[in-house]
Amino acid sequence: MFPLLGTIFYVGLLLVNAMAVLSEDRFLARIGWSSSKPQNTAFNQYDQNGYGAPLGEVGMKAKLIDLISAVRTLMRIPLIAFNIIVIVYELVLGG
Repeated sequence: MFPLLGTIFYVGLLLVNAMAVLSEDRFLARIGWSSSKPQNTAFNQYDQNGYGAPLGEVGMKAKLIDLISAVRTLMRIPLIAFNIIVIVYELVLGG
């Protein structure tokens, strides 16, 4: 049970690290995934009565761009701590 949880933790940590190191200028902007350009989202556009569900939905691409941006912004310090903990664990216990 615990080796499986450790593997899931390592995979998650590697994926978050991969998202955190993506360069927005060098890589993401070239493929059109830059968070600096406005996305085609329809927030705050409601039906003619002024209430109800938004008219448009946010696409998967916009959600992924927001996720990458959030990981790059919010997870910098925790990622440093998690990486140090994993490195020390691997060095001490040889996991």
